Amino acid sequence: MKIKQSILLLLVSILTIFLFTHASLKKEVQVVKMPWLDSILSIQNDTTYVLNFWATWCIPCVAELPVFEKANQKTNREATKVILINLDYVKDQQKVLIPFLEKKRIKTSVVLLNEPDANRWINLVDSSWSGALPATLIFNHKTSYRTFIEKELNFELLDTLLKNSHINK
Repeated sequence: MKIKQSILLLLVSILTIFLFTHASLKKEVQVVKMPWLDSILSIQNDTTYVLNFWATWCIPCVAELPVFEKANQKTNREATKVILINLDYVKDQQKVLIPFLEKKRIKTSVVLLNEPDANRWINLVDSSWSGALPATLIFNHKTSYRTFIEKELNFELLDTLLKNSHINK
């Protein structure tokens, strides 16, 4: 009888640990609107911001996510903030986006931009942006650095751009 109780206690403990660990891995995604995007674009500090616009249905976007994960890990101690701005539908957040992020083990900050009228905000990001994905804006207001890339990035290019962003002009 003691063996059964010990085994049962062990199983309950293992299950509790598993459920707690799984719950803590749940990815959170904030749904944001234009004022949030505008506030990020106008923030005045010495941080370099990397804003990557992407969607789960965009093959080159998905292919470059590991590049941003690597950059986020590498720049974690520097004055750099990587934000993945997802453009999927808000209605797909729980069924598509969250499971996708968990499966890919994305640790970088992700927000879901809830602005269906792209014509209202695309020019705020960059006047040269056609609206194609992926697209990445890198800026640092203190160093007056700003670059916009409308294509899939590799780590070497992103790393070079980040190094340049910290150099005063």
